[in-house]
Amino acid sequence: MGRTAPEENMMAKYLLLKHYRGAPASVNDVPMDQWTPEEISAHVQYMNDFAARLEGTGEFVDSQALSPEGTFVRYDGEGRPSVTDGPFAETKDLIAGWMVIDVETYERALELAGELSAAPGADGKPIHEWLEVRPFLAASPTATECGFHHG
Repeated sequence: MGRTAPEENMMAKYLLLKHYRGAPASVNDVPMDQWTPEEISAHVQYMNDFAARLEGTGEFVDSQALSPEGTFVRYDGEGRPSVTDGPFAETKDLIAGWMVIDVETYERALELAGELSAAPGADGKPIHEWLEVRPFLAASPTATECGFHHG
């Protein structure tokens, strides 16, 4: 114990979200499925090096890449199977992955998102892709704040 709540809240978690559809086009806008194996390797290496550097500073929390295929699911009443819809990888906003960081300031979150956006793509040139920076809710959310309420 011994630490007060304000000290514990000095760091703030942010989600850096990679959208491949639904965000403005990146500068180097060549889809990954058209990259060479070397271009993909360079991109993955950049992401791994970036994560390793943030692990060293204590700012890295988690990172995941996601499959382009997914399914929407919703409740359909007591005793009935869940309703599913999809996958619609070609038409829905595709979230390609995310990284969670824990940083001192919002400005630092923006700085790191900018660096992540410079990952190389086709021809080894930076992608300059748009990343969404979303802060985690600081306090424990109530049922109506958590985003999983009925609406």
